[in-house]
Amino acid sequence: MYPEYAEVNGKRYKINTDFRVAIKCDEIARDNSIGDLERALAIVYTLFGVEAIKDIENIEKLLKIAVKYLRCGAEVEDKEIKNERKEKRDIDFIQDQNYIASSFKYDYGYNPYDKDYLHWYEFYNDLNNLSYSELGSCCILSRIRAIRNTDVSKIKDADERKRMIEAQKQVAIKKDKKVLNDKQKQSATNFYKELFKE
Repeated sequence: MYPEYAEVNGKRYKINTDFRVAIKCDEIARDNSIGDLERALAIVYTLFGVEAIKDIENIEKLLKIAVKYLRCGAEVEDKEIKNERKEKRDIDFIQDQNYIASSFKYDYGYNPYDKDYLHWYEFYNDLNNLSYSELGSCCILSRIRAIRNTDVSKIKDADERKRMIEAQKQVAIKKDKKVLNDKQKQSATNFYKELFKE
């Protein structure tokens, strides 16, 4: 039903399909503190494991498969991948984790973070089908995203516009600088040791 393997040149790679892995890949993709090559290698490693990294001749194909997988089967052009990182977002999986958990409980009766495993496609499908209503009868994440997406220039009433600008500031996606902690530094060191191991 959902993809479990990627195949390149007759070789199959097991995909780490849990939604938390896809969220980690999204975090890597948006990390401007690393270069494009490091970003590509990190995503391939995170999704497909060490064996994929060792097959250096297949990295480019595996990255395209990874992007298609992370977009739940949608084909993408290379220029779209680069532009996607610059697009304005209305959700941040890390910052909005509590909103996501509350919204899933509200709409579906479960918290995805409490599950031992949930396929990325299933999580993404549920995320994109959360309740939404302009009358306010919907989950918290949908309300937050609606605030973030409101074009304040179209609000005629000055007081209402001021309230919406203030609300947008309160729920804005933060753009903080990444500082690696000791565990993350060690993980990066281990990653490169594994990558260049004979």
